[in-house]
Amino acid sequence: MEEMTLLELQRKMSSGELTARRISEIYLERIERLDKQGPAINAVIELNPDALAVADARDQERKVGQTRGPLHGIPILVKDNIDTHDRMQTTAGSLALEGSMARRDAFIVKRLRAAGAVILGKTNLSEWANFRGKHSVSGWSSRGGLTRNPYALDRSACGSSSGSGAAVAANLCAAAIGTETDGSIICPAQTNGIVGLKPTLGLVSRSGIIPIAHSQDTAGPMARTVADAAILLGALTGVDERDAATRSSQKRASKDYSQFLDKNGLQGARIGVARNMAGSDPRLLKIFESCLEVMKQMGAGVIDPADVPNFSKFSKTELEVLHYEFKADLNKYLASLGPKTRVRTMEDVIKFNEENRARVMSYFGQEHLTTAQAKGPLTSQKYREALAKNRRLTRTEGIDVTMRKHRLDALVVPSGRPAWMIDLVNGDANSWDMESTSPAAVAGYPHITVPAGYVFGLPVGISFFARAWQEPTLIKLAYAFEQATRVRRLPQFLAAADLTRPD
Repeated sequence: MEEMTLLELQRKMSSGELTARRISEIYLERIERLDKQGPAINAVIELNPDALAVADARDQERKVGQTRGPLHGIPILVKDNIDTHDRMQTTAGSLALEGSMARRDAFIVKRLRAAGAVILGKTNLSEWANFRGKHSVSGWSSRGGLTRNPYALDRSACGSSSGSGAAVAANLCAAAIGTETDGSIICPAQTNGIVGLKPTLGLVSRSGIIPIAHSQDTAGPMARTVADAAILLGALTGVDERDAATRSSQKRASKDYSQFLDKNGLQGARIGVARNMAGSDPRLLKIFESCLEVMKQMGAGVIDPADVPNFSKFSKTELEVLHYEFKADLNKYLASLGPKTRVRTMEDVIKFNEENRARVMSYFGQEHLTTAQAKGPLTSQKYREALAKNRRLTRTEGIDVTMRKHRLDALVVPSGRPAWMIDLVNGDANSWDMESTSPAAVAGYPHITVPAGYVFGLPVGISFFARAWQEPTLIKLAYAFEQATRVRRLPQFLAAADLTRPD
């Protein structure tokens, strides 16, 4: 089962060599052995007690010739901030929401079920999607504990979609769903050596997903290959009346992104190097330069540099917008929950955390929650000005101007640095001088990361990003690069990073 793709699983089910039930059983066995016992990655926060029954139903459909597509019978894990109307909780990793049962499926979960997927369980995450305390620990939640990187267990799996990234890397599922506000798909994907795709804002519905900020939030696929990510993305799209942003995707979305997979997709492409976002780490730059050389050999025109202006000039206003929207959006979500939920407002969450400080805030606090609680309504002038500034600097005076100037198909940059040591005392380290996620995240533009190399056995990725609705182009470019390099290798679940070989 290791590294088996979605299409390979489908072929084995079609031939009768495997069934949906047996595939689910194998993944459940791996979760018990690798995730819960040893090496105890702790990527899965809860298993679906009905998973095998659902798999049996998909097998019965197959027997009578009723297969629903490439996800039929495929076990998928979803992040624990995504509503599932079943016997699983939806908590964002927070004890404040422990026991919360969704009244309906999130739109994307409905889409996955309709496509025939088996929701195998839910993945752990950085609590409240990494927007609770200023010194948070990626991959830790008060309900789920700490998720570890399967390449080196003393290293971070990054966040907030840490569990999704680690589970896919460790072959605990066929693929997974993550969510991102800024970096929460891209960072755990690249840090765990997999593919992560953050879609254009509005391509994938957010209804039924515990929010941070509607101007940046999106769900997206996390998989071991670009092809699997493309298949999963197609299943997630669709106009949802509960998320107005999806209306703009009506004539732009595809139900089949696998049609854009092209081994020769780099031929004739114009790729801009966002050199001013690449940082100065010589190890990353060496890998990055080798990636650029591959693109040239594959026939791409590499424009270097193609710097993105203003990429570092909106961090304060981005945070301002997130705090305003977090209060408004979370209060709306909590108010929609059933009467048995113990918290119905952000203020309730803050109070619960204080009253349960020993269990909830033993490692870090809740500064983002308290700052957000102090904000006014979304009609506030300060909020509207900050949002307008963010969009101007990231879109018209950022990514857009660079792509027009150089007539680019996409921009490239290193996705991030190798996984850092887990530090429960001081929280995540953040002393790097590069940027890959914020411009596309704040602009609401698509971004894909693909494995690019290793530093002391720890994965690093390369990122392609572009203007809105350019998922087909990014998938084509990323797939061509992936097929030319085939960098990904299995994690070894080492107790610590192997510092004897620099790769």
